[in-house]
Amino acid sequence: MLMSDAATLAVVWKTDAFFKLFGLCLLAGILVAGLLFPLAGGLGVASNKASETVDSMSAELANVPPPLLTTITDSAGNPIATLYDQYRIPTATSEINDAMKWALISVEDRRFLDHHGVDWAGTLRAALSNSTGADTQGASTLTQQYVKNYLINVIYRNDEAGQRKAQEQSLARKLKEARIAIQLETKMSKDQILTSYLNVVEFSRKIYGIGAAARAYFNTTPDKLTVTQAALLAGMVNNPPVYDPWNNPERAMQRRNLVLDRMVDNNKLAPEDGQRLKAEPLGVVPDGPSKPASNCTGAGPENGFFCQYVQDYLLTHGMTKQDLYSGGYTIRTTMDQNANHLAKVSAETQVKKTQKNVANTLSLVRPGKDRHEVVALAANRDYGTDATKGQTTYALPSDVSNVTGAGSSYKIFTTAAAMEQHKVGIYSTIQTPQSYSSRVFLGGKPGCPQVAQATYAYCMSNYGEGNYGSTMSLQQALATSPNTGFVILEEQAGIGAVLDMAYRLGMRNTMMSNAANGGAVDPDGQSLAYKMPQQKYYGPEGPQKSGFGSFTLGVSPTSGLELANVAATIMSGGVWCPPTPLSSITDREGQAVSPIHEDACEQVVPEGLANTLAVGMSKDITEGTAHAAAAAVGWNRPAIGKTGTTDVSGSSAFVAAVPQLAGAAMIFRPDFPIGGLIDGGVGNVNAVQGTGDGNMFGGKTPARTWFGAMVPILGNQPALPLPPSDPAYEH
Repeated sequence: MLMSDAATLAVVWKTDAFFKLFGLCLLAGILVAGLLFPLAGGLGVASNKASETVDSMSAELANVPPPLLTTITDSAGNPIATLYDQYRIPTATSEINDAMKWALISVEDRRFLDHHGVDWAGTLRAALSNSTGADTQGASTLTQQYVKNYLINVIYRNDEAGQRKAQEQSLARKLKEARIAIQLETKMSKDQILTSYLNVVEFSRKIYGIGAAARAYFNTTPDKLTVTQAALLAGMVNNPPVYDPWNNPERAMQRRNLVLDRMVDNNKLAPEDGQRLKAEPLGVVPDGPSKPASNCTGAGPENGFFCQYVQDYLLTHGMTKQDLYSGGYTIRTTMDQNANHLAKVSAETQVKKTQKNVANTLSLVRPGKDRHEVVALAANRDYGTDATKGQTTYALPSDVSNVTGAGSSYKIFTTAAAMEQHKVGIYSTIQTPQSYSSRVFLGGKPGCPQVAQATYAYCMSNYGEGNYGSTMSLQQALATSPNTGFVILEEQAGIGAVLDMAYRLGMRNTMMSNAANGGAVDPDGQSLAYKMPQQKYYGPEGPQKSGFGSFTLGVSPTSGLELANVAATIMSGGVWCPPTPLSSITDREGQAVSPIHEDACEQVVPEGLANTLAVGMSKDITEGTAHAAAAAVGWNRPAIGKTGTTDVSGSSAFVAAVPQLAGAAMIFRPDFPIGGLIDGGVGNVNAVQGTGDGNMFGGKTPARTWFGAMVPILGNQPALPLPPSDPAYEH
């Protein structure tokens, strides 16, 4: 009985062994056939399709480069920020020491130098195990792992379904991976494969490649890694989250020591050295890993606003965020870091960075007939994510952030529109009564003359009493800013011409924004928001479809950068250019590229008009609303300027320029734009609690901010004259 049972067991064992051997041989045949030969009939068709897929994947491996970080620099080429999805520093073979190479080979693929892409014994064993439903097994070579990691980390990095497919435990995936590996081994040397693997593999926490890992984990470079450092990193590639040395130091230590043991087994490390090194600590940087910020917060509190504008500019001019964050570009900007620093110092001198609900910004643009380069974008508030420290990531100096307006600085547009129509010249006398009720512009409230039932004329008065005569020259009006005179000019020119002039001179995004919140209305730019009837301050409203007269008083959301560019357009003889932050862009190979489309410069008004307007704006600094701020710093340069203040002093602005540099300073309430601002002197500005009036004016904090930056920025540069006026626009 026992003998019979034993014999039965022997037969069963032999039968099972036979079928296992048969299965192994069958799988080996299929694998070899799939790898090397197209089969006849149906299997041949399947093999050919598989071959096409493999060839396609091989092409992707060759043509889809790994993501690299993009570097943003200032105008001198000094890096200020990096943008990336994967932190990766490309590293050449010669820049990786032997300790790293042998640590990886010893633990992941001991026969790496001997096989031709596939470890046959290991792969067949894994294939048989997986096909019979047993536990899945790996046995992938470094070449196969390179294929898988490239698919996961590069080709399918934004495709979860593709990543799952690249990791599935199936015979089909193993066959495909093996075929690609064999192809690679015919095209790449072992050194190239090993280096490519080390440049692609993840080391946890969005750290990819040995160059980034050496820096992030040990503040070193791959050529200077010690044996223990190399062993730790080599051990991590098997399962980066599990062996993370900060989250799981014990597991990381065990894995590192296993790698050291494997190096001893592989005769790449003496046994006594291996034992000694296992006693060393992990040695990673404390509180790590050490890596740069992946976005504009890395530019710091001072340069972050400029970095943000660079990103916004690129993304709105044709570049995708994926390309920007993975293309490995070097973007040299137009930012003068010294000017940006001085602008920041001036803005913060006037308003503390921690002052709640007060933003003080300064934007500077260099005039020119072929380019308008943005030189500085600064704010009193720091760029960053810690609101308790007054930080913000809103693009305060460049975006349409000031939703309450720039006040009388908008009178520039009314003036230019009326001059273009020759309804008035810069030395012409205009009417400036103390109060005025417009029956062309409606929208007034009870207390204004009634035009029809529940319809009132638009009425306004000049600030203060007895400060203005009933008439004055247009040049004097630009310096002293009577409201009534410019509403009358707005009637004469027509609201459409004034709105169009604002757009032409530079308020492009501003005029395409929603009057309620500054958000984009028409992102495709096919029609202008200010021509749409629902726009409160811009569109044709009321029974006469004439628009709102308050536009010339600057009640609309405003971009400080675009206001600065208006001054640059005037100082450029009427040539508008996009306010560009870009000096040059090079790709990962160091070749100059133009990945975006920038609008061409335009002659938006006649040069004579622009030059005469500049002369007309030259008195604000010498005898107008900005005179006190200019005198306080001993200003003695010819310049143009225009101040502006909104109702209840809720926001104020100063736009000004010299031939070398144009700029606009604005102060406003970014978080809760209700109520006024109180100017208590340098560094002492507060927001009114509630909805009360303030005492802020464009000639106070904004003008002091502009002059405070421009004096040291210009330094010893010559005081250049303004262009001469054109008689055609003088009277």
